[in-house]
Amino acid sequence: MRKNYPVLKTFQLGCAITAFFVVLTFGCKDGDSFWDSIIPETDKEATSTQIEGYVFYPAVQPATDANIAQLRVPGGFKINKFAEGVGKPRILVSDGNGHIYASDREAGLVIMLTDANADGMSDHVKTVATIKQVHGLTIHNGKMFMVAVKEVYVADLNPDGTLGTPKMIMDDLPDGGQHPNRTIAFGPDNKMYLSVGSTCNSCPEPNPENATMLRAEEDGSDRKIFAKGLRNTIGFGWHPQTSELWGMDHGIDWLGDNEQKEEVNQIKQSADYGWPYIYGEGKYNPGDRPKGDTTYQQYLQKTTLPALTYQAHSAPMAMAFYSGAMFPEEYRNDAFVAMRGSWNRSEPVGYKIVRLHFENGKPVRFDDFVTGFIVNNKKAHFGRVVGVTVHKDGSLLFSDDTNGVIYRVSYQ
Repeated sequence: MRKNYPVLKTFQLGCAITAFFVVLTFGCKDGDSFWDSIIPETDKEATSTQIEGYVFYPAVQPATDANIAQLRVPGGFKINKFAEGVGKPRILVSDGNGHIYASDREAGLVIMLTDANADGMSDHVKTVATIKQVHGLTIHNGKMFMVAVKEVYVADLNPDGTLGTPKMIMDDLPDGGQHPNRTIAFGPDNKMYLSVGSTCNSCPEPNPENATMLRAEEDGSDRKIFAKGLRNTIGFGWHPQTSELWGMDHGIDWLGDNEQKEEVNQIKQSADYGWPYIYGEGKYNPGDRPKGDTTYQQYLQKTTLPALTYQAHSAPMAMAFYSGAMFPEEYRNDAFVAMRGSWNRSEPVGYKIVRLHFENGKPVRFDDFVTGFIVNNKKAHFGRVVGVTVHKDGSLLFSDDTNGVIYRVSYQ
């Protein structure tokens, strides 16, 4: 059982933080900072900095009617439970016939949910696949693709929404380590894209396929690194108008309350997004110096910086572009992102669904869309959100794997 922490514990340089990194930094650029970071370009000079790190897990409460009544959505929208008691649902995907699929990594299951009477609540749940540690799901060319830690499976979609027998088409993805939650999708080029997170918080990876976006053919062949330097990009997708690939990358932990910010990246072929040496808006991470004679500045010059950032430690998970017809037209082609929530911070952040606005095909800002999961004066929560998908009817569904609930947001 995971322990909750009612009291925050402070870690400082020279104590527990040193066990995680040789030296850590978050820039220390505030005018009232009493310690200026020294981050030289090479190791010919000493590197020094100071941070404060926190561990805070809000207590867990059930998803009661009273708690759900506290959830807030924009005017004209309403939220309800689409399903509950469905294990620990993670990634969600919707087909064109109204079937909703959810992965349960811990149970090793893929379930199918249906709303036969169209009342906004699931009335039937069925297990359609059993795959150890299954996580990422996507539908392509009438088939369901499912990814676990090291394996990719494909199964036929039957007319009733059930799946045929899964067939393994890949079994040699990198080890999971700290980030074993693979996600999968197919691009406009009909290629398979796989997000493979890092094995650690911050370190040089011995396997070049860790901390990357991979691309392969539909049958799993010809797998190559598409982009690298991505610590853990769970949520990604293609803008409906521009077909550009965008993803939300997780920032490094143990850099302080407000570092490293979460990143919105336009993911381009052969680009390097800096991890673990460069983070955020071009900042140096002294805990992992570039190899050989490469300086930080030289590595920065070949790093693709984020298009937009978001509050550190919010933990972005799934992302879905809105292409439905239920919401107002202004929502079309914007993205919804599940912010799972912090643990490495003095006060909790995240625990919400946010809207990522795009203008002329580019991300410009975030707005809260579903909030209120943090309760009891920020000491407790009743939902850590993970999956996001757009239902056939245009409503938005998202999952909480803490209380086993899938929520539905609709517009009147």
